[in-house]
Amino acid sequence: MEKQKIMYDSGNELAAFAAKQINYHVMGYYPITPSTQIAENLDVMGAEGLHDIALIAAEGEHSAAGICYGASAAGGRVFNATSANGLLYALEQFPVQSGTRMPMVMNVACRTVSGPLCIKGDHSDVMYLLNTGWIILFADEPQKVYDFNLLGLKLAEAVRLPVAVAFDGFFTSHQKRKCLVFENDDTVTRYIGEKLSCDNPKVSAFAGTGTCGTAAELPYASVLDLAHPVSIGSYMNEPDVINNRYQLHLAMEAARNKLPELFTEYAALSGRELSLCGAYRHEDAEVLLFVLGSSYHTAMEAVDRLRQDGVAAGVITLYVLRPFPAKELRVLCHNAFTILVADRQDSYGAGGGNMSLELKAALSSLPHPPRILSRIYGLGGKDFFVEDALALFKEALSPDAPAFDYYGVTAGTEASDEETSGTSGRADPAMAVSAMQPQYFKPVTKEESTPGLTTCTFDPTTGEMKVSGGSVKDTTAMPMRVAPGHGACPGCGIPINVNLLLKGIEGNVVLLFQTGCGMVVTTGYPKTAFRVPFLHNLFQNGAATLSGVVEAFHQRQKRGEYPDGEITFVMVSGDGGMDIGMGSALGTALRGHKLIIFEYDNGGYMNTGYQLSYSTPLGAKSSTSHVGKTQYGKNFFHKDTPELMAATHIPYVATVAESNPTDFIRKAAKAAAYSREFGTAYIKALSACPLNWNDKPNLERSVIAAAVDCCYFPLYEIERGITALNYDPASSNKKIPVTEWLGMMGRTRHLLKEEYRSVAEEIQKEIDRRYARLRARAEHPLL
Repeated sequence: MEKQKIMYDSGNELAAFAAKQINYHVMGYYPITPSTQIAENLDVMGAEGLHDIALIAAEGEHSAAGICYGASAAGGRVFNATSANGLLYALEQFPVQSGTRMPMVMNVACRTVSGPLCIKGDHSDVMYLLNTGWIILFADEPQKVYDFNLLGLKLAEAVRLPVAVAFDGFFTSHQKRKCLVFENDDTVTRYIGEKLSCDNPKVSAFAGTGTCGTAAELPYASVLDLAHPVSIGSYMNEPDVINNRYQLHLAMEAARNKLPELFTEYAALSGRELSLCGAYRHEDAEVLLFVLGSSYHTAMEAVDRLRQDGVAAGVITLYVLRPFPAKELRVLCHNAFTILVADRQDSYGAGGGNMSLELKAALSSLPHPPRILSRIYGLGGKDFFVEDALALFKEALSPDAPAFDYYGVTAGTEASDEETSGTSGRADPAMAVSAMQPQYFKPVTKEESTPGLTTCTFDPTTGEMKVSGGSVKDTTAMPMRVAPGHGACPGCGIPINVNLLLKGIEGNVVLLFQTGCGMVVTTGYPKTAFRVPFLHNLFQNGAATLSGVVEAFHQRQKRGEYPDGEITFVMVSGDGGMDIGMGSALGTALRGHKLIIFEYDNGGYMNTGYQLSYSTPLGAKSSTSHVGKTQYGKNFFHKDTPELMAATHIPYVATVAESNPTDFIRKAAKAAAYSREFGTAYIKALSACPLNWNDKPNLERSVIAAAVDCCYFPLYEIERGITALNYDPASSNKKIPVTEWLGMMGRTRHLLKEEYRSVAEEIQKEIDRRYARLRARAEHPLL
């Protein structure tokens, strides 16, 4: 045994620690709860110089998977972590990784797949990996997360397949346990060994020789091998594709044979026995409960209680989902009369979750297969207590138990006649997911929302939209479309900015929110803060979704299915939504759908705990851009989204700030007019986040004003391609150095220190350059 030390850490922390000890070349990642802590912890260690991993924050999980694939094709050791819809967003990349036989390790902190949106843990995400050609290891405790991350890489490189290490989100991922880790990183380095690559001089003699051997004996092809160029990912027809898949099948079978050898080797190194399956008091068990993950430990306690009552109960679990250990399961289950398989996901319409279906298939060859019952439990992170395990055993012991059912469902309530009138009835929870929610607020009518406070008239001779009215005092008559009953943090800029926007938009409004704080704090089921129609879709697809709403609206009006009249359609994005959702937004703008894209830019992925986004200022601290011996915060400049949107040549682009409310309201009115008449309009507001900016909630308006006055966030508009500067702090003698603004926030205050002077100077130089270009465009008649 190698020397080890005790750590008291969670599964996420131990996954990061294992990655640090391995010292991967590259981690491509995108933050998503509950796996985000893995990248965060690696960033902390990286800031202290404890590893050399290149941590690349992609703009979405699909790109993160692409980064990993590219890095592995370049001969690098590669790491990733994701959850839920992030895994699904990247799904098409996973067969590419396995089909070209590129090894890597990806951690999956299992979480509910949306919709509706839920961030808690179940297994509905990892089951999508079953048919991707990835090896899947499942850890039931933090210790195995660490062990499987080490063993997983060695297995991946031995059989040339990628490996996923899965574990329960918010249970195994976040709960701390006493664990053992190797004290010296050298132990891990020696255990993993050196990766053979054709571009490595140490193994270049292998390249191009045509020598056959086992996968482990042959060097990895690399796109960096300039002496022996290779093409990775060729176009194939039959019979090559079926041969490729057959080779992948053989690789999976090689993994099946390799695992016992690796388990033995790892036991000698660590003193910990690993296996394909786990079983407790199964030898003479007549009734077995099958569960995955952390529920296994809860079920063991239930087994002990039942044994005291004379019930021959046992519990089994899997540590390896792919390759599926059917042979081993047949040995474990051959004495049981009944097995109840509890799945934290449903394969809808199949009569059971994936593990139910696979266990039935595996045991069907037994001379007398046991009765197998399927139960769906624990969805959305619903807790699993010993009492729940006992209840499942009770069902398994009943001869009349149905073959398939859900466990732990809460019955809905019957809707009253009053509730079902109009659009507010709710007969059961399923209906409540749709439009049939109880009506908590009186809807805002068109008459109420059209007080005539702003008037927009398009002048075809000048190509400008003329706005009259729009003073802050007058717009107090505009009804609130977002009610005060939201859960935003004190000082949060989101409700302020959304309500300022809507004060300038008269008439009917339909809102779409991408995932983010703005959506989460206003729509906690079963209540809503919205007095107008609201739709949610995920970060990456909000604009496309709203464009579908817009086109259906116009088509239904055209066909006489919907009343005549105008609606202003607004997509609200923020919390990094214009990173992962940039492609969807650009596509929508290029198509020119008649809607507004409104971005509240709070400078980070705030809803997942403030990881850096592409709009985070250079040098700012975040949970994925720490300040330490080797880094000073975020290391690249903020994204200029208005200029990107302007490049699509949409009719109207504008920036707004709560510190200049009249300008804000008038631009909102102008954007609404353009969106109804001409096509897509885009507005961006700088939105305060006291919690993560680390400043005072009651001072946020002054912080926003300082961002405007230092020209970090200039106020301007681009109307039909012509730029107008709406506020010039220099000409008003209000221009301040950027350090004055940076010093107002804890996330950037460190940049005022002498050791970071060069970073602050670089920020000032870039802000001045961008602003000079903006002023020059505003002074030019064609720009």
